[in-house]
Amino acid sequence: MLSVYVTCKDKKEARKIARALLEKKLIACANIFPVESHFWWKGKLEEASEAAILAKTTDKKLDAIRELIHHLHCYEVPVISSWSSKGNEAAEHWVQEELEK
Repeated sequence: MLSVYVTCKDKKEARKIARALLEKKLIACANIFPVESHFWWKGKLEEASEAAILAKTTDKKLDAIRELIHHLHCYEVPVISSWSSKGNEAAEHWVQEELEK
């Protein structure tokens, strides 16, 4: 299983992106939650209230996920992180099964 994490401007944008990823069967599920972000941007230290998406998918979907997020995201540089995660066997099977339908 692959986990994908991306921060968004707000919950509305996160919902829009998550819904598009789900409708295209690129992810099996998405969790959306509020985050407080602290970061450097163009030489200045910034803070922002954002929304984050944590999605479950498979390795072979990652390129299409990145492409769709870049297309829909309002940020000049959206940060899209991904990592392999070991879930319980039933969850891994569910993700695989849902994305193959």
